[in-house]
Amino acid sequence: MISPHSERGAWKSEQLESGPAGKEGTAAERPPPPTGPPAWDGPPPEGAAPAPRTPLDRLRAVLDRVSIRWRLTITYAVLFFTAGALLMVVVYLMVGWALYGAWPPFPLDLDEIVRPEVAADIKRQWYWQQHVAITGAQRELLARSVLALLGVGILAVIIGYIVADRALKPIQQMTATARKLSGSTLAHERIDLKGPDDELKELADTFDAMLTRLNVAFDTQRRFVANASHELRTPLTINRTVLEIALGDPEASGDLKALGRTLLEVNARNERLIEGLLLLARSERELSVRKPVDMKDVAETVVDQLAARAEEAGVTVVAELRNAETVGDPVLLERCVANLVENAIKHNLSDSGRLWVRTGMVEGALVVQVANTGPHVPAYEVNSLFEPFRRLNADRVDSDKGAGLGLSIVRAVVRAHGGNVTAIPRDGGGLVVTVRLRSR
Repeated sequence: MISPHSERGAWKSEQLESGPAGKEGTAAERPPPPTGPPAWDGPPPEGAAPAPRTPLDRLRAVLDRVSIRWRLTITYAVLFFTAGALLMVVVYLMVGWALYGAWPPFPLDLDEIVRPEVAADIKRQWYWQQHVAITGAQRELLARSVLALLGVGILAVIIGYIVADRALKPIQQMTATARKLSGSTLAHERIDLKGPDDELKELADTFDAMLTRLNVAFDTQRRFVANASHELRTPLTINRTVLEIALGDPEASGDLKALGRTLLEVNARNERLIEGLLLLARSERELSVRKPVDMKDVAETVVDQLAARAEEAGVTVVAELRNAETVGDPVLLERCVANLVENAIKHNLSDSGRLWVRTGMVEGALVVQVANTGPHVPAYEVNSLFEPFRRLNADRVDSDKGAGLGLSIVRAVVRAHGGNVTAIPRDGGGLVVTVRLRSR
């Protein structure tokens, strides 16, 4: 591989020897090699002067930051002010025409009383006073009309905002429904907009039909995963039985037994994977069992069941359990807490780890929290841990710590119960996972 410096040196040497046309020449007659940065053909670099913006561009940028509700309000207000201003001008002109059209003639015949010159001067002054009175009335009408237009215009802005809010109410309902949607609520969450058959009603009905199709697709996918996992359990059970019989044969050689134990471990891992897939498919469905459950009792049961495993791993468990009642599937909720505790034991410090399990009510919400010591967890890796088959960097090649379905099952169970789960890195290493559920 030739570096750019060697290429430039070779090019320069060749040019000095052969010249621009293959002839002898001096260095002064040769063109210098290209220098400086290449021509920029991509986006402008950082710090480059922005292109000048026209007033129309600035107005467009301001309008892009205005919400649709205020756009409608401003549109209503502008239309009202325009119509009011036109009406005010028309009334102003019509009043002037009416007053000038109703202008009475001079009440006296001055030609018989005074000289014609004096009579003409008196009439001119009288007509001027009438004109001043009419124009004064017009100005007073215009001033009062402007004040009335401003007052009613402010009221029109308020009414326009209320009308825009009511017009956007169906869209707000669609947005709220979309935010509440999840794989477990597709079966019953619908907009079901009531009202006339207009464009918004058609949009809402189309959205509901799309949710129905999505629910069918999700349910088909879950049934496929559940059926496939169920069908895979039978051959795995047969494999485990055959391997156990082979290991129990007294005439089997040492190499055969070592191979059998290895295959039995692989088979056990596959069985755990299949069980996890079945549980994940079940937890993502709509709940079929809803009973009163106290998460304090669930956490106590889980801690008692996993106490031996924690002791074997050298992890000290600290339980701070208070009453926290909810409604849901007790089996799924127990599996949710068990997965959190198992995950905290697996990914803890050896021989000196600690694990905290807490339940209780915080500001009206039911909270279950599991925290553990352990290796540092990067913040950018936390959200991905809830995806199926996702592990941290150090665990991606280590199959002994599970198939990567534990936290995925936790999230699916929590969502099926209408709650949410969050995780943050713990100061000093480890993870803090918090589950919030609806209270009873």
